[in-house]
This record gives sequence, C-alpha cells and structure tokens, in this order.
Amino acid sequence: MLFKTTTMKKETVKLVIWVALFSIAMGFMETAVVVYLRELYYPNGFDFPLTIIPAKIAATEFWRELATIIMLVGTGIVAGKTKLSRFAYFLIAFAVWDIFYYVFLYVLLGWPQTLFTWDILFLIPVPWVGPVLAPCIVASQMIVFGYLIIYYEEKYSSVKVTPSQWLLLIGGVFIIILSFTTDYIDQISNTSSSGWHVFSKSQLFEELKTYVPKQFCWWLFWLGDVLCALGAWSFMRNRGRTCPNEFVQAGINVDKK
Repeated sequence: MLFKTTTMKKETVKLVIWVALFSIAMGFMETAVVVYLRELYYPNGFDFPLTIIPAKIAATEFWRELATIIMLVGTGIVAGKTKLSRFAYFLIAFAVWDIFYYVFLYVLLGWPQTLFTWDILFLIPVPWVGPVLAPCIVASQMIVFGYLIIYYEEKYSSVKVTPSQWLLLIGGVFIIILSFTTDYIDQISNTSSSGWHVFSKSQLFEELKTYVPKQFCWWLFWLGDVLCALGAWSFMRNRGRTCPNEFVQAGINVDKK
C-alpha cells in the first residue's frame, strides 16, 4: 500500500546539522595538525617515498588517530537514541570529517592536486594507502546510509539491519580495508622487517625507506564497495516490511505484504 510521506522532525534536522558542523570543525583540526606535520617533515610538499618519522612522533600520531575515532564514536552515542541511530550518526560524523579534511587541505595547501593523488589514509593497524578518490567515495556512501537509517527510524515503528545485511556491510568494509593495505603489505613482505607498530622502538616508515605506491587494487575496492552498496540497498528495499509510525500511533493494523 502507499504510505503517507513524512518529513524528518525539526529536532532531528537540527541534530544532523550540528553533528555535521562538529565533524567539519574536527576536519579542520585534523587538517591543522597535518599542516604542521608537513611543515616539519615535508617542507617541499608531500610525496612518496615517505619521510622517516621518529618513534615518539609516530606513536603520538597513532594515539591521535585512535582518539579521533573515539571522539567520532562518542558523537554517535550522544546524538542517537537507539543502537542503530547511534551507528548512523557515527557514519555521518566520520564521513563528513573525512571529506572536509581533504577540502581544508586543498584550501590551505592546494593539495591533493587531483582526486587520484596518493595519500596515507590511516595507520591502524598498518598504514593504509590509496588515491584520495577512494575514501571520498566510501564517505559519500556512509552519509547516504546513515541518513537513511535516521530517516526510516523516524518514519517506521521498528527498523533493523538484518544479519544478511550486516554480513554484506561488514564483508564489504573488510575488503575495502584490504584494498587500502594490500600494496603496503606486499612491499613489507619483500623486506626483512615485520613492519612498524605502536610499541616498536623503530621509526615509522623506516622499514620502507624507498616505499612508493605501485598500483591501487581498484577491483578489490569496487568489490567491497558493491557489497556495502548491496547491504544498504537491501536495507532500503525492506523498509516497507515495518509499520509506519503514523499508523502505529493511530492504532491501525497495516498489511505488511
């Protein structure tokens, strides 16, 4: 049957906007740190091979990245009312933060030159490397999926992500992460080093003093991306199997077929 179209409550819209603004501010703070680091270690502009970073600074960067994730998770927990909505707000916060990090880098440093410029994306548990376009694609989809969860939780009486949908989403994320780490791990495997970790006494990137990314595994990235998209599409497709809130409030029994 045709459901009555509903719009998101003003309170929810304000909350989404504030989460987005907070994430944009976090994006600028992240950019500011990177501007300082590049002034210290890449005064002539960031490029590969990577400059070796002292162990103390490397460990600080590791814990800073972990602290950033905790802050984004905390944003979701504070903003959401259910487990699923908290997850949705985390997705939006993370994605907006990531996108605006690159926006501010471009504004302040004129970098990246193109969306295909390579970057060090993350350090946990090993360095993630890939073209800037790839994380931007993932972030855009995270915003859409997070918004869908928030929207349908308001519109329907009960919303959930099924085990099969979680399997698609988690499997897709794992494959995407693999696509970001494959090139680095492949080159590490050809050296005698076991790689850097937060408790090692070696300097970051010392194990690969001449590391230059060779080729991003796009087919692996797209495989993971498609799996995540299928999980989100399945969630959106099954939304009509639950009862809209306006019918629940009116005490009307809805045919769920």
